Amino acid sequence: MQRVAKIAVGFLAKTVLWFIGLSLALVIVFKWVPVPYTATMAMDENGVTKDWEPLESVDPHLVAAVIAAEDSRFCEHFGFDTEAIEKAMESNAKGGRIRGGSTITQQTAKNVFLWHGGGYARKGLEAWFAFWIEAVWGKRRIMEVYLNVAETGIGTYGATAGAERYFGKSAARLTPSEAARMAAALPQPKKRSVRNPTGWLARQARRIEGGIATVQADGLDDCVYP
Repeated sequence: MQRVAKIAVGFLAKTVLWFIGLSLALVIVFKWVPVPYTATMAMDENGVTKDWEPLESVDPHLVAAVIAAEDSRFCEHFGFDTEAIEKAMESNAKGGRIRGGSTITQQTAKNVFLWHGGGYARKGLEAWFAFWIEAVWGKRRIMEVYLNVAETGIGTYGATAGAERYFGKSAARLTPSEAARMAAALPQPKKRSVRNPTGWLARQARRIEGGIATVQADGLDDCVYP
């Protein structure tokens, strides 16, 4: 019995060490190498259209738009927005529903290394990778990767592929309105219209467009452009 327990403990220890080593190796590699494919892409039944571009080839309006829409404290936190977590806990306690609680760092960790769904187990792994990409990549690289792997439409991934799909041009030449519409659709790109948003989505896009000016004026994107 003791021998079986020792074998089990040894196997578990080796598995943990293997996971730590592999995950950190991937984090280090992707600091420099473009992410070639993700689990979300692999499971997409619509096929995959993508095009990796360096951050300098993405219009700053889009960077400001996703910060305004997804994570206004992106430059302030170390991967986790404690204020959003507290609000989520308060909402859950009241039986409410919180939206947009994950930071851009957490979304990037999920998109690159993990999968959608999975409950608490996946959230735990997401926190692990979020911590390490903050420590190893830094904010600029996190934003660059996020804007290249985020789903921007049906079977479409990344800012450039999305801009070409919706506006027929590269992501380097987006207007504030176009950037805001892309950011408004990010949470549900398969369902939300980028070209002709209506109702709540159109109002959200206008709010984000106003937020672009605020982000840029207040330096909320300074960590991306040091």
